[in-house]
Amino acid sequence: MAEGENEVRWDGLCSRDSTTRETALENIRQIIVRKTECLRLVKETPYRPADGLSNAVSLDGLNKLLAHLLMLSKRCPFKDVRERSEFILKSVQELGIRIPRPLGHGPSRFIPEKEILQVGSEDAQMHTLFADSFAALGRLDNITLVMVFHPQYLESFLKTQHYLLQMDGPLPLHYRHYIGIMAAARHQCSYLVNLHVNDFLHVGGDPKWLNGLENAPQKLQNLGELNKVLAHRPWLITKEHIEGLLKAEEHSWSLAELVHAVVLLTHYHSLASFTFGCGISPEIHCDGGHTFRPPSVSNYCICDITNGNHSVDEMQVNSAGNVSVSDSFFEVEALMEKMKQLQECRDEEEASQEEMASRFEIEKRESMFVFSSDDEEVTPARDVSRHFEDTSYGYKDFSRHGMHVPTFRVQDYCWEDHGYSLVNRLYPDVGQLIDEKFHIAYNLTYNTMAMHKDVDTSMLRRAIWNYIHCMFGIRYDDYDYGEINQLLDRSFKVYIKTVVCTPEKVTKRMYDSFWRQFKHSEKVHVNLLLIEARMQAELLYALRAITRYMT
Repeated sequence: MAEGENEVRWDGLCSRDSTTRETALENIRQIIVRKTECLRLVKETPYRPADGLSNAVSLDGLNKLLAHLLMLSKRCPFKDVRERSEFILKSVQELGIRIPRPLGHGPSRFIPEKEILQVGSEDAQMHTLFADSFAALGRLDNITLVMVFHPQYLESFLKTQHYLLQMDGPLPLHYRHYIGIMAAARHQCSYLVNLHVNDFLHVGGDPKWLNGLENAPQKLQNLGELNKVLAHRPWLITKEHIEGLLKAEEHSWSLAELVHAVVLLTHYHSLASFTFGCGISPEIHCDGGHTFRPPSVSNYCICDITNGNHSVDEMQVNSAGNVSVSDSFFEVEALMEKMKQLQECRDEEEASQEEMASRFEIEKRESMFVFSSDDEEVTPARDVSRHFEDTSYGYKDFSRHGMHVPTFRVQDYCWEDHGYSLVNRLYPDVGQLIDEKFHIAYNLTYNTMAMHKDVDTSMLRRAIWNYIHCMFGIRYDDYDYGEINQLLDRSFKVYIKTVVCTPEKVTKRMYDSFWRQFKHSEKVHVNLLLIEARMQAELLYALRAITRYMT
């Protein structure tokens, strides 16, 4: 953490008491004024080479403070903090110091900023949710601002994440953030890695650990194998993986610690999927979220096109998309007609168990051949890959090279009857929180589809959830997998598989190409289904292995 950040206490800004916030802001202002004055004096003093490094460090420290203030001026739920932060930035600018401005166009690269709830325009209930989130983390992050399309889910998500990261539990706080870094890094998710590097340092984590996994304690290094398999090929997890962690002599994990770690790993693998699936932009105060360069005056500057709501490629996609507005309208009509027909078929006849099993195997096999045309290897950047080992290990379909993985039958081991109680027993209350989050995501509906109202979407939601579990080899005996091909077209399947299995490869084109007539809020809803189904799939494999070890 930079020297400038160390001496500033941001915590006071999270208080619900306006006097406490005012005092904290005044302290921050005074520190920034002092630093600004020092830099002005340096500029007016004849240059000496020996001063170069210390001046650069001073400027870097000030810049980090100014970037943090910029974030507060745009993202703090408390109006007094937003206004005062903006005032301090303007005061610094008047002294001749360059101040930062945001890069990009809002919390998501895929969703126009004007369609996302602006901080300061929320209602009382939403303000309480924003204030709670800000009080817990000291920020209102872009993930929250995109999830806010679905307040009921967001509330459950924030409550669960707060419990995992900050409430009493088996693991120390710095371990929790480091495990978050390890999990996010498996998908090269620099957005989450950057956030948790800052949180790790804030709770007293050793900066040396951030130089690479080999610098972390052996106990955390040992978790690397489970992290790797869980993220990319969870069906390969065995009780031997669990035994290796629980019986590692002085580096052993307790069962309670391991369950806490597994929940954190699955939470952050899934959150990486959401981050890429919704095109989450870097946070304003992090790398890539701001710049100190003045805006370009060129008419061709991407930043300035159409008042900041479109980038060049967005405009091209939209202009191309306009040609097929009628096509996308008919897509919605066709999907609704298929749902109606499937419901009628359900009422008329029911397939035999043998036929249902056969349809599952066909869908599982076909899911292997669903891949994007721009499906190429993504080489992880060093600043992310140092947090995990074996960078070449990634997602592989089950039956590639003749390898067969047995089908995981939910009737034999399921979340409701087995996983939930195991988590709750070893890490009290967390099973309940996760279960509530699963149920909200699965059952969430506004009875709308694109421009249609009063629609029962349960069939479609179940198809999405079960398709994801099918890709992981998980089968529900009572579900007809023939419905999936009827309801999910190829472009949608490509998007689902990419978000769930290789999220680092998601592109805006993929996001734009499925459900073209649907609202952005509906596409975010899809992502909530994807991340919760993925998390549950990973948990089922890990918890089944723990159960087998225990019995």
